[in-house]
Parts: sequence; structure tokens; C-alpha cells
Amino acid sequence: MGTVGTGADGVVGERRQLLYVAYRLLGSVTEAEDAVQDAYARWYGLPRSRQEEILSPGAWLTTVTSRICLDLLGSARARRERYVGAWLPEPLPDRTEWDHAGGTADPTGSSDPADQIVLDESVAMAFLVVLESMTPAERVAFVLHDVFRYPFAEIADTLGRTPAACKQLASSARRRVSVARTPVTATGRADVVRHVKEAWETRDIAALVGLLDPAAVMTADGGGMVGTVLHPVEGCARIARYLLALADRAPGLELLERSVNGAPGLVAQRAGVVMTVAVFDVSDGRVTRIWAVRNPEKLRPWAREG
Repeated sequence: MGTVGTGADGVVGERRQLLYVAYRLLGSVTEAEDAVQDAYARWYGLPRSRQEEILSPGAWLTTVTSRICLDLLGSARARRERYVGAWLPEPLPDRTEWDHAGGTADPTGSSDPADQIVLDESVAMAFLVVLESMTPAERVAFVLHDVFRYPFAEIADTLGRTPAACKQLASSARRRVSVARTPVTATGRADVVRHVKEAWETRDIAALVGLLDPAAVMTADGGGMVGTVLHPVEGCARIARYLLALADRAPGLELLERSVNGAPGLVAQRAGVVMTVAVFDVSDGRVTRIWAVRNPEKLRPWAREG
């Protein structure tokens, strides 16, 4: 794991890769940054002689970061049992939409952790939601091996298990990931999301129903901090009615087309303040899933410069 032969003074260059790993393991920019900072604190807490003994500081940092994430995932399961309503991963903005006024100092030159996370299929909301169904050990084994291609021999050191056991964990996790998904081009998805936006703005319930799969499901995450549905809304008609009722209750709300976790999504804002970030899953030209994040703590990366 990491870069073999990285000098002790060059470990700051590993930060981007560590954030890649930590966000996919935790589903939170804030928690990922904290985990990486903790790993660096442990590195700089080592005596200089011990640092010089480590042939690959990058590998050491990746192992430590993964172990920290493993511990956090274990405690997170208990916290999420007490969470009000559904818990969703933290939505990630495109790096061009990140607020450069409010990040944490970064030794690589960028002040924003989200700016360093590559957007690809492994950060898609649907993928992150599936990861949430895995045990902490399954998630670590699966992400490190299937996403980052680390060998099981190295993953075994992170999990404190044999390579064979880690292979079984990854295999078990893999069975949770659907392989029967119909690919949707970015353009096709963007067209559907744009039509949803237009139907919502014109209060066209028939158009909304037509854009939603009959078995569509919408999940909202307010964390008990803002009003939202506590349970998933199922069915195209119920979702359409809910969306239009929301529009009626929120005058002045503006919908913007934005990239969310690397895919076309919608951001609802009022007076320049982001209120909701919505992510869509699309199949055969219709929306099958909507994930709406409203918890203000999860929308901090979406704060815009005034």
C-alpha cells in the first residue's frame, strides 16, 4: 500500500491517496479528513529513528488510516442506530463547486479535503449506500482490494486476519454489490434530472410521475435537524406528490443542476443557502432512486462563498 521508498519528508504527498481511501471507507468528507489527520499525527509522533526504519511511509500511513477507519466504522454502527431517520453518506460536490474560503489547511497546497477526492464510480451514492450494508471488516477488505487493488497479504495486516480470511470477507461483500445494473450515460442521466427539475418547477405532477419508475424509492436524511420524512417514500405517485407538496411549502426555493458524487444531481437553495442535495439513480430513462440529503452538517462542503 502507498508509495514504496517515499522519504520521511515526503509523506505529505500521500494525503490525496489517503483521502481517497478514507472517504470510500467512511462516506464522510469530515470523518475522512479527521482519520487522515490522525494518521499523520501518529506518523509525526514516531521518533525520527523509527520513521527512517519504515521502508514505505505511504504503506504505513495507508495501513494506519485504514485501521482508524475500521475503528470509526465500528462505533458508527452504534451511532447510526440512534440516528433520527435514514442515514445517508455525505454528498460530495465537484471540486469546482467547493468553497475555497472554508477548508482545513493541507500540506499539499489545497485547503479543501473534498478537492482531493477523485470522483468516479466508487463514490457514486448508490455504491456508497451498498457499502453501508457491509460489516466494517467486509467494507475495508472490499474497498482496499476491489477499489484500490491492494493485495490480500497487505489487507491482512490492516485487519489482523489471514489473507484467506480477508479474501472471504471481500467475496462476501462483493455479493452485496449488484452486477445487474443497466449502464446510463452521463448525458442520459443529466437529461432525466433536468426534466425532473423542469416538472418540479412547473408543478407538473403528470410529468413527474412519468419520469419516475413505478417502484421508485426516495430516501431523505435530515438527521433530526430539519423536517423531512423519516421513512423511505415508495412509488412514483407518492414521490411526485411529496415533491410538489415540498415545493408549495418552500416558496423561494431554487433548484440548480450540479454534479453530486460525480453524477448529475440537483441542489435546492434558498437565498443562496443550500438546503438539500439530491442524487438520482436512473434506469431505462426513469428515476429509480432518489437520495436527498438535508442534514446541515452533511452540507458543509456545499457552502458557497458570499
